[in-house]
This record gives sequence, structure tokens and C-alpha cells, in this order.
Amino acid sequence: MARRTTPNSIDEYIAKCPPEVQEILEKIRDTIRRAAPGAHEAISYQMPTFKLDGNLVHFAAFKKHIGFYPPVKGDARLVKVRVKQNSARAAVKKKKRR
Repeated sequence: MARRTTPNSIDEYIAKCPPEVQEILEKIRDTIRRAAPGAHEAISYQMPTFKLDGNLVHFAAFKKHIGFYPPVKGDARLVKVRVKQNSARAAVKKKKRR
């Protein structure tokens, strides 16, 4: 298995991706820049990262998907919120089928 080298910048990270993925990553990057104009770019955990008083968000390209990772504390609460949201959406779908 080949060793993956850590890119030195987000530009370098994006340049290593296929053109169609580069376009998506640039859109994500631009969206983050607009939402957090004071944040600075970095590479952390081998992923493009925006920092503002600490890690703000990470994103990364994989073979079949692109991941977006906000470093959230209180993950257990986050999971509970998602369970409620998914359950509510499933209930609405179930009612529509009747």
C-alpha cells in the first residue's frame, strides 16, 4: 500500500483530485470562506481545514464521496437530535403512503 503524503495547502490538496471533484471542493471552500471570513486555511488530519480560534471545519474527498466534518463536542446530544429528526421525517413519509 502506497504512503499518502500530506499536502502542504488546500490548493495542493484540491489539485491532486480529479477535475470534477476539484470543482465541488472549490465550492465547499468558497462557501466556508463566505460563512467565516476571518478563518484561515490549514491542513489538519491530512484534510483541508478552516481554523478560527481552533478547528472550525474539515472536508475531504474520497473515492466515492466527499466528507464534511465539523468538530462537534457533545456528540451524544447530536446523535439524539438526528434520531428525532429522522424519526419525524419517517413518520411524515409513512402518513403520505396511507
